[in-house]
Amino acid sequence: MEVSEAKLDEAEKALGYGLLDATVILAYTAMFHAARAVLFRDGIVERSHVCLIEYLKERYVKTGRMSEALINMLDSARVDRHETLYGLETRSSEKGAKHSLQRAKEFLLMVKTIL
Repeated sequence: MEVSEAKLDEAEKALGYGLLDATVILAYTAMFHAARAVLFRDGIVERSHVCLIEYLKERYVKTGRMSEALINMLDSARVDRHETLYGLETRSSEKGAKHSLQRAKEFLLMVKTIL
């Protein structure tokens, strides 16, 4: 969770400097590391971003310990990060970057309650 919180802090700083792509990427990275903390607690080491999400769906959503909306938020952030890094758009929007940061804050808060 320390890594996750550090990445969230970096995302906030990036947004403050107008680094919108960096904000999107760092916000997802914060979420990813928070999700990894859940897996690590379970004794699982993730092998891919998609598999991490599938594990959480199977182990946490189906048992009612996480909401499907929370996992969908993580998956949507994963897609946004992928598009930011590899897509054809030249720059993220300010609205999109702010939304990414807000999603990350919500996700981290929920993961902390689970842990």
